[in-house]
Parts: sequence; structure tokens; C-alpha cells
Amino acid sequence: MGLSVTHLLVVLAIVIVVFGTKRLRNIGTDLGGAIKGFRSAIKDGEENKPSDDKGETIEGEVTFKKTDKD
Repeated sequence: MGLSVTHLLVVLAIVIVVFGTKRLRNIGTDLGGAIKGFRSAIKDGEENKPSDDKGETIEGEVTFKKTDKD
């Protein structure tokens, strides 16, 4: 027992009557913006991910060097 197209149309009609088309449009816009922001954040996170390259040089300054004599 699944949902047929007729059942989905009836549910859609009830939702439109209860919420109205303007509110549904706003909800759709907000949901689309949230998904777009999430995807761009995921994409930015993958671009900024450090590589596992062994030949990579890290620039910096040595502030303390431990020797065997210390």
C-alpha cells in the first residue's frame, strides 16, 4: 500500500489551503538557500583540507631547539 499520484495531489491541495502559496514559496526559498549554503560550505571545506603530501615544506620559525646536551 503506497501513495499514489491522487493521494499526493490531495495532500498538496490541503497543504496549499492550510499554509497558502505565499508562505510555501517563502519556505521553499529559505530551504533552497540553506541547502546552497551547506553545499558551498562543504565545497570550501574540501578545498581548504590540508594535503597528505610528504614533500610539503612548512614555513615557520624555530623558537626552541632541543639538543642532546640539554
